[in-house]
Amino acid sequence: MIKTPKDSLTVMTDLVLPSETNPLNNLFGGELLARMDRAASITARRHSNQLVVTASVNHVSFGRIVPLGSIVTVEAKVSRTFKTSMEIYIDVWVNDRLDGKREKANEGIYTFVAVDSTGKPVEVPPIEPETQEEKERFAGALRRKQLSLILAKKMKPEDATELKALFQSK
Repeated sequence: MIKTPKDSLTVMTDLVLPSETNPLNNLFGGELLARMDRAASITARRHSNQLVVTASVNHVSFGRIVPLGSIVTVEAKVSRTFKTSMEIYIDVWVNDRLDGKREKANEGIYTFVAVDSTGKPVEVPPIEPETQEEKERFAGALRRKQLSLILAKKMKPEDATELKALFQSK
């Protein structure tokens, strides 16, 4: 059964409390990473209907501080699936404490693997992007995966079809 990114959408909203902040009264980066991991885990489980494990944190961008008392919303969706893995794209939004304006603060890309009760990887359903943003993230996921495999020495650069297209002249 083919699924769409909206089928796996997870939205978690919370308040930044004093025990979660550094001496500058901003949210600890590790606390934000944990929130992102939880949202991504729920997303992966919704998509696969299986147990899931975090395989990698591929990218995290801390674009804006998150002050004490802020309302933080973490939104996660599957951006692409492979045989047993899923790339999860995470957007983090912050509502300003004074005017309530919502701004994008951070984003991240995590990879999860679906597993059975013994920890053995199992296949996941394919995904079909619908919106323009979902289509762009879907296309980029294969390039990100191939780059990651090259850096881990699990793929030869000449075998990275998606990356070659970026560097070949016409």
